[in-house]
Amino acid sequence: MKTRGRIVAFLLLLVIFAGTISPTVTGVLNNIKLGLDLQGGFEVLYQVNELKDGQEITEDVVADTASALTSRIDVLGVSEPSIQIENGNRIRVQLAGVDDQNSARELLSTQANLTFRDSDDNIMLDGMDLKEGGAKAAFDQQGQPIVTLELKDANKFAEITSEIAAKPAPDNVLVIWLDFEEGVDSYKEEALKPEGEQKFTSAPRVSQRINSDSVEISGAFTVDETKHLSGILNAGALPVELEEIYSTSVGAQFGEEALNSTILASIIGIAAIFIFMIGYYRLPGIIAVISLVVYIFLILVIFDWINGVLTLPGIAAIVLGVGMAVDANILTYERIREELRVGKSVKKAFDAGAKESFTAIFDANITTLLAAAVLFFFGTSSVKGFATLLIISILVIFITAVWASRVLLGLLVHSGYFDNKPGWFGIPKKRMHAPEEEVDTLDLTTKFDRFDFVHSRKIFYIASITLTIAGIIILSVFKLNLGIDFSSGTRVQIESTQPLTQAIVTEKIESIGMPSDDIVISGENGDSAVVRYKDEFTQEEVKTLKIEMTEQFGAEPQVSTVSDTVGRELVKNALKALAFAAIGIIIYVAFRFEWRMGVASIVSLLHDAFLMVAIFSILRLEVDITFIAAVLTIVGYSINDTIVTFDRIRENLQRSAKITSEDELATIVNKSLRQTLGRSVNTVLTVILVVVALMLFGAEGIRNFSIALLIGLLAGTYSSIYIAAQIWFDLKVKEMRKTGGIEVKKEEKKWGSDEPVV
Repeated sequence: MKTRGRIVAFLLLLVIFAGTISPTVTGVLNNIKLGLDLQGGFEVLYQVNELKDGQEITEDVVADTASALTSRIDVLGVSEPSIQIENGNRIRVQLAGVDDQNSARELLSTQANLTFRDSDDNIMLDGMDLKEGGAKAAFDQQGQPIVTLELKDANKFAEITSEIAAKPAPDNVLVIWLDFEEGVDSYKEEALKPEGEQKFTSAPRVSQRINSDSVEISGAFTVDETKHLSGILNAGALPVELEEIYSTSVGAQFGEEALNSTILASIIGIAAIFIFMIGYYRLPGIIAVISLVVYIFLILVIFDWINGVLTLPGIAAIVLGVGMAVDANILTYERIREELRVGKSVKKAFDAGAKESFTAIFDANITTLLAAAVLFFFGTSSVKGFATLLIISILVIFITAVWASRVLLGLLVHSGYFDNKPGWFGIPKKRMHAPEEEVDTLDLTTKFDRFDFVHSRKIFYIASITLTIAGIIILSVFKLNLGIDFSSGTRVQIESTQPLTQAIVTEKIESIGMPSDDIVISGENGDSAVVRYKDEFTQEEVKTLKIEMTEQFGAEPQVSTVSDTVGRELVKNALKALAFAAIGIIIYVAFRFEWRMGVASIVSLLHDAFLMVAIFSILRLEVDITFIAAVLTIVGYSINDTIVTFDRIRENLQRSAKITSEDELATIVNKSLRQTLGRSVNTVLTVILVVVALMLFGAEGIRNFSIALLIGLLAGTYSSIYIAAQIWFDLKVKEMRKTGGIEVKKEEKKWGSDEPVV
C-alpha cells in the first residue's frame, strides 16, 4: 500500500531545511570569529613574575594584571580580544586581526612606570600622582602632537617646579621617564646621546614655578605615538613583570591564504564524499547527503552560539566530523543491505538495520568522545578549538546521521513506493536470497570470503613485530624531528613571491645576521621555507626578525617562540593525554564488551600510534602539538573501527549457545571480519577522501596533521582486523581450553528500534 502523505512529509521537511539554512547560513558564517591562523594576529603566553623582591604573586595580582592588559587592548581597538588567566600564574593573550603586531606587543608588555625626575635622577612625581584617565593625546600651539596629563595635586607640582627652577642651567630640567631602571639609566648619560636615541621621553626646562594641575609632555612624537602613550598611561603601570614564555604571530597574508586554501580543500573533500555516497548507496546515499548538509549547518550554528573561535585545526575537525557522520550512515546502510540480501522486504530490512546498527554507532562515537575530551583538557590554544569542534561534531552526529537520516529514510521506505525495489539501495536482485531459503546474515557471501584472517594471523603478528622493532631502531638512530612546541626555540615560516632554495634562504638570513642550519623548503612551488633556531628570541629580536625578513622576502613571516618551561610541559601533557585516553577507552570497552576486547583494543591502538611516530621519524616530518591531536584523533577512529568489529563478533557469537572448538570460534571471527570489512573500507575511504584533499589543497599549517591522519587511518583499519580481533581470538582460545568451552550469554539489545532513537 502506497501512502502519498509520507512523501509529502518528506518533501515538506526538505523545504523546512532549505528554508532555514538558505537565509541564515551567510549570517552564521559572518558571525563566526576566525582564529589567528585564519586572519592574522598574535598570541602571547605571559608568566607573571614578581616586580620587586619579596612581592607575592597571588590570584588577585594576576587578575589585576589581566585587567590592566584588557585596558591596554581597548586602546588598540581590537574587536574580539581574548585574555585568559591560566594555572601557574599565567595569562594568555590572543589578538586576531591586529595590523601592527610589533606595536601591540610593546603596548602590552611595557611596564608603564611613569616617573618625573630631576637631573640627578631623583623621583619628584610618579604615576600615582596622575588623575585616573587623565592622559590625553593633543596638539600644542604649533600643531605638534603632545600628551597632556592631569595631576591630582597642583600645589605639589608647584613646589617641585619651584625647586627645579632654582637650579642652574642645564640642570633645571624635569625629566619624564617611562620604565626608568634604577642603577642602569642616567639622565646625564642619556643627554649626551643624539636626539631620538635617548631613553627618556622628554626633558623640558623649568624656569619658573608652575601652579597648575596640567602637564604637557612634548617631544618628536607622531599622532599615533601620542595616542599610544596616553593609552598606556591611562591603563596604568603593570604591578608585575611579564615574561613571554610562548608566542606566535601570523601575518594577515598568511591567514587569508590559509583560510582560502583550507576551505577549497574542504569543499573538494566533502564533494567527493557526496559523490561516493550517492553512487554507492543510491537512495540512502541521497539521504546521507541531506543529513550531512544539515550536520555542517548545525555545527556552525552551535559554534557561533558558544562564541567559539575557528582555527585551521577547527576546520579540519568539521571536515573530519563529516567523515564520522558518514560512518554512522554507512553502518546503518550496510545493515539494511544485509537484511535485503537475506530476503526481507524493504520495510523490514530498514527496521532491522536501524535497530541492529545503533549499538555499534553509540559505542564507537562514545570512545571518540573520550579521546576528544582528553584532548580538550590537556590541549592548548588551537588544539582546544579542534577538540571542541570534535566534541560538538560527535553530539550533532546523533541528531543528524542517526535521528534525522532515519526519519527521512523511514518516510520514504514506509511510503510503499520503494517496495520490491532493492536497486534503490544499491543491491541487485541477483545478490538476494528468497525468504524461503532461510539464509542468515552470518551465511551471506562477501567479496572477502577467500581471506582466512584467523589462520593467517601469525604472519601478520610477525609483520607487525618486525615493523615495531624496525621502528624502535629507526627512532633510536634518527630520533624525532621535534618542533619548537616540544624542543623550545624559535620557528620562522617564510612565504615568498619567488621560488626559494636552501641556498637563497641561507644567504638572506645570514645577510641580516640571523644564520641557521635548520632550513626546510616546502610549498607546492617551493615558495615557503621554515627556519628554526634553538634559542628563544626576545620580543625585540622577534621585531627585528620580522622587519628584516619582510624586507628580504616581500611578506611578513610567521614567528613562534616557545620557552624550555612550556616545551617540557607540552611533552608532559601530551604523554598524559595519550595515557588517560587509553585508560578511559580500555575501561569503557571492558564495561561494554569484556576485558579481553579492551586489552586487544589498547594493543592495536599502541600499534597505530607507534607506527605514526616511526613513519614521522623516517620521513623527518616535524612533530608539533597538532601531531598529538592527530594521534588522539586516530585513537578515536581506530577504536571506532575496532568496536564495530567486536560488536559484530559479539552479535554472531550470540547465535550459538556454546562454542566448544577453536575452529567454530575461528569461523565466527572470520565471518564477522568479512562482514565488517566492506563497511571499514567504505568508511576509511570516505575519510581518506577528505584527508587527502586537506593534504593536497589545504594550508601548509595542517599538512603534517593531514599526513599523520592518513597514516593513522590506514594503520587503524589494518590493526582492527589483523591485531585487535586476532589477539582477542587467542585470549578467548586460552579461556576455552581452561573451561572446556565458551558459554554465550544472550544479550538483549538495549537501544535501537524501528523508530528513530537518540
